[in-house]
Amino acid sequence: MSAEREAAEVATVVAAAEAGPAEDVSSQPPSAEAMGDAQPPAASEGAAAAAPPPLRCLVLTGFGGYDKVGDRVMALMRSGMWQEEVTVLSAQTFLMPESMTFEEAAALLVNYITAYMILFDFGNLRPGQSVLVHMAAGGVGIAALQLCRTVENVTVFGTASASKHEMLKENGITYPIDYHTTDYVEEVKKISPKGVDIVMDPLGGSDTAKGYNLLKPMGKLITYGMANLVSGPKRNLMNMARIWWNQFSVTALQLLPANRAVCGYHLGYLDSETELVSGVVTRLLALYNQGHIKPHIDSVWPFEKVADAMRQMQEKKNVGKVILVPGPEKEN
Repeated sequence: MSAEREAAEVATVVAAAEAGPAEDVSSQPPSAEAMGDAQPPAASEGAAAAAPPPLRCLVLTGFGGYDKVGDRVMALMRSGMWQEEVTVLSAQTFLMPESMTFEEAAALLVNYITAYMILFDFGNLRPGQSVLVHMAAGGVGIAALQLCRTVENVTVFGTASASKHEMLKENGITYPIDYHTTDYVEEVKKISPKGVDIVMDPLGGSDTAKGYNLLKPMGKLITYGMANLVSGPKRNLMNMARIWWNQFSVTALQLLPANRAVCGYHLGYLDSETELVSGVVTRLLALYNQGHIKPHIDSVWPFEKVADAMRQMQEKKNVGKVILVPGPEKEN
């Protein structure tokens, strides 16, 4: 194969696709960490499907790095995946384990890559440390809880509605906090007066400043979203302006005496870092195969009910990942 053809190698797939990193809706995928001692083991090689999967799955039909057409794969793209047929670079496809469902595959990549890189690449999570996870019942939140369980003696604080606390305990949370009725800053300080080692911040606005002030010395705040900009079913320009005005800002001279770090993360801007992201996926698949992580699916919706799926999230009813698929509606 020529160098030009290798550079342009792509896989054509039949599928529904995954939502972007700022969203919590994914579509059905097509057919086919610097942690020191705390780093999970490397993954074993995935297995191909014994028979071509049905149309609702991502199916490899063109060039690619796998043995045969019909391998079940997950695909990672920045946008353009809410459709039945997509063309993706073969380097952006990952072989699914035999035991993984297509719904789990759709929920795995964006959520678990995000949580893993925040906790281990930026956060350098180690045994005995503590983490504050906002939106703990969302896709990234549950992924973070499960990943924290892979490191010994990690204390996890998480914010979520009271009705979701029992499920969060099942996924490893130590102290669930109902942000509707409780000041989470006060709750954290009651239990850990010095604060926490890592804050995962998808909220933005004044919550970023609160998270920064909760950090212990040598603590890290990783911001990866601005969920506070969305305050209801309709766009509220006044609220957006208020959140933007109150957005946290810090200078290098302020960070020096504070002994804290502030990091920004956006998976969508790592699309050219193929080796980096692929290494994370390899470690995640090892953890999946060992039973340490398992995506939690809230509900599955056909493409024609995308508005209902988005409403499920906007009204904060979901626990885990909301999935979009082509084909008929599945019972939730």
